Parts: sequence; structure tokens; C-alpha cells
Amino acid sequence: MIKVIAVGKIKTSEIKALCDDYIKKIGHYHRVEIIEVKDEPITGNDSDEHIKDREGERILAKINDQDYVVCLDLRGKMTDSLSFADFIDRTLAFKNIAFVIGGSLGLAKPVLERADARLKLSDMTFLHQMARLIILEQIYRAFKILHNETYHK
Repeated sequence: MIKVIAVGKIKTSEIKALCDDYIKKIGHYHRVEIIEVKDEPITGNDSDEHIKDREGERILAKINDQDYVVCLDLRGKMTDSLSFADFIDRTLAFKNIAFVIGGSLGLAKPVLERADARLKLSDMTFLHQMARLIILEQIYRAFKILHNETYHK
């Protein structure tokens, strides 16, 4: 199984519709589950680290020992789509994959320490809602590659 664990809900109907479309497409190849954990309100009363820690506790509660955890992280490793497809294929042979998307402040240190890998989507910064759409598209693309099926470039 592939899990996408994300802090917060998608608030934009257009992005939600695109994510739902990719979830449906991925479902033809493999089981995928979206797990949303509550985001913490950002107020002047809490430090960024305290907010990330509370979100991190919720994320870690959704991860189990059978999960190969990939944190989407600005300090992660970049890859191309072919290598990503190979990673999906090799990893799913032995474990579930849990892609973790933090909130607007990023991921707590304990979540990053639990990660088996860190993936950087781009040198650019995206809304975390866009990160969910991008990783879903890349997962779909990976399955198209693995099945030698045509997909637009």
C-alpha cells in the first residue's frame, strides 16, 4: 500500500479535484490512501517548533513498522521520474510506502529522524497542498512507466 500522510486538508476545490483524479488513476495499479492529520493554527503564542512537534506527533501516530517513510523535504534528494518508478517498484516488493508532507512550517525533527528517505520535489517552494498533487502525479507516472504505458511527457 502507498500512504500519503499530509498535514491539513486541501482547501482549494480545483486542487482537490486533481488529487482525487490521480488517486482514482493510481487505484488501477495499486492501493493508495490519503491520511490527513490536523494542522495546528499558527498564532503568536506558540513557537514554530512547538507547532511542528504537535503536528509531528499526529503524523507519527499514522506510521507503522511496515512503512518505508519518505519525507518530502527541502533538504532531501532529488530524483528523476525513471529512478522514482524504480524506487516505487523495489520498495513495494517488501514494504508499504508512506510519503509524508508537512504543514506550512515543515516537519518536526522526530518525523525527519523516522524517515527512511527524504525526497526533494524541486528547488522551488510549493504550497503543501501543491506538494500533495505533485507527489500523486509522480506516483501515477511511476506506475505508467512500470507498466510500459504511454503517458504525456
